[in-house]
Amino acid sequence: MTKQAPDPSDLSHVLDDPARHALLGPHAEFAERVGDVLRYPPEMSFFTSLPPRPTEADWRDAAKLLGPGGILTAASDAVPDRPGWEVVMALPGVQLVDDGIAAASDPEAVRLTAADVPEMTALVEHAKPGPFRSRTIEMGTYLGIRQEGRLVAMAGTRLHPPGHAEISAVCTHADFRGRGLAARLVLAVAHDIRSRGEIPFLHAAADNTAAIRLYEALGFRLRRTVVFGGIRVPAE
Repeated sequence: MTKQAPDPSDLSHVLDDPARHALLGPHAEFAERVGDVLRYPPEMSFFTSLPPRPTEADWRDAAKLLGPGGILTAASDAVPDRPGWEVVMALPGVQLVDDGIAAASDPEAVRLTAADVPEMTALVEHAKPGPFRSRTIEMGTYLGIRQEGRLVAMAGTRLHPPGHAEISAVCTHADFRGRGLAARLVLAVAHDIRSRGEIPFLHAAADNTAAIRLYEALGFRLRRTVVFGGIRVPAE
């Protein structure tokens, strides 16, 4: 896949670091901070954000915030290069943004609540769409479809930079795939985002070509390529 730089005319510039813009904006109530380094509570999300051009002081603040052995995880152009910090993850990914999605509500989609988290967690562990933690549901609205008395598909919103919302945790149980449930939920979540006057976007692993084809068919376009990178704070 050819690397695509952000379009200077694209109004989605906050998507260059959506976690940072979310934690400085709509998700400020969740922000854990030391100096100019921000992160979500670990039980909510793995995202941490350094300033755009981190100084030595910023790196010291990051180490303090994360603690010895902690992992700084972000979606950016490249894995941060910091001497003494161990690279533990470097997963190529893509960021896609709304380019004419046929968003629509879905009569079968129900709003999920904290009471549904055990079922949501089990579905995520089965389908493996990406991280979902005990408090992730607090980051946005999650919708699900129940069939035969159980939660079989879900999707929701995670990062919330100003004017945008990230669609995340899109997954379907293997026993119910091939019925279009994931597509319906993406459209329903996008409808909810659009109803607030915001722009849907999402991330996917670059090798998840089936999901990317689905998202593009639904009306998303590639905005940029990213790397989901993780580097570990030195033990001491």
